[in-house]
Amino acid sequence: MMKKDAFLPRRKDDHLRINLERDVQSDISAGFELLRLKSDPCQRLDSSRVDTSLTLFGKVLSAPILISSMTGGTPEGTAFNCRLALAAEHCEIAMGVGSQRIAIENPELAPSFNLREYAPTALLFANLGAVQLNYGYGIEECQKAVDMLQADALYLHLNPHQEALQPEGDHDSSGLIPKIAELCRLLTVPVLVKEVGWGIDLHTAQQLLEAGVAGIDVAGAGGTSWAKVEMHRLSEAGLSLPDELFLDAGIPTASNLYEYRKLSGNPLIIASGGLQNGSDLAKSLALGARLGGFARKFLLAANLGELELIREIETISYELRAEMAACGVPSLKDWNIEFLEGLERL
Repeated sequence: MMKKDAFLPRRKDDHLRINLERDVQSDISAGFELLRLKSDPCQRLDSSRVDTSLTLFGKVLSAPILISSMTGGTPEGTAFNCRLALAAEHCEIAMGVGSQRIAIENPELAPSFNLREYAPTALLFANLGAVQLNYGYGIEECQKAVDMLQADALYLHLNPHQEALQPEGDHDSSGLIPKIAELCRLLTVPVLVKEVGWGIDLHTAQQLLEAGVAGIDVAGAGGTSWAKVEMHRLSEAGLSLPDELFLDAGIPTASNLYEYRKLSGNPLIIASGGLQNGSDLAKSLALGARLGGFARKFLLAANLGELELIREIETISYELRAEMAACGVPSLKDWNIEFLEGLERL
């Protein structure tokens, strides 16, 4: 039986507010500063000759940039989602929404995720917590999430550390692989799995791919620390946790991407967790990622308005083209690990 969470709307607003107002940057580096891109002055291209476009799940993107899953389901979250969707459409990039569990349990909140009006052609990812498969969710709820967004694919997010830090959290993440495999067989769109800031180890990633998931979003350590976010929530409620709990946990994003080179089958890999600019995106692509996701960076920009958000996206796209031009890389398919130095430090 599906468990309804009466604390969910308050928690969603708390997460949004804390990300906007507090220092929630991870104490762990994502690792991109350990790498250097090899530029070639004799092969440098005119940036106008660089092609950053790609096709994914039938949608053409102008650049391999993803607005990572963040929010939705409350009035403030709805306002941010609309702004993010407008920017995704304008810039021709991909977008994921925050967990739609709140709208599954409260159908009157579904309009928070009705974003096709604002992004009719964008690549959109629906989103639910994988742990909910242990709490009564199944194909029906996942299909509802896809349908309310008219999504091109579904994210299942893994967040056992975060759930463990929440007194009201869902703490049983055992036995999820067979349930994810069944969902992959039955759902009408591809299923991807992502973490939320602690990374997904190589063994688990291979199991997920063998279960039928269409791709893995690393979401490694180095960006927003959800341990810090939850600690702020508990502190504001007069509660506390042991110092440093989970603050040094997780796999740095760059190291996680490098590890994924051992995965079989050339799977779709999305890099997120601590990417700050077009250079980090370029390094992620050289490590084998197909998309690079940015969350809090875009959230802070969106808080200043749609135009500021579009400028932020365009800046990252410009930086990526500049790095590709400097390395003599004409298109995304030409990136590979040979363009990187410092791999031994990962």
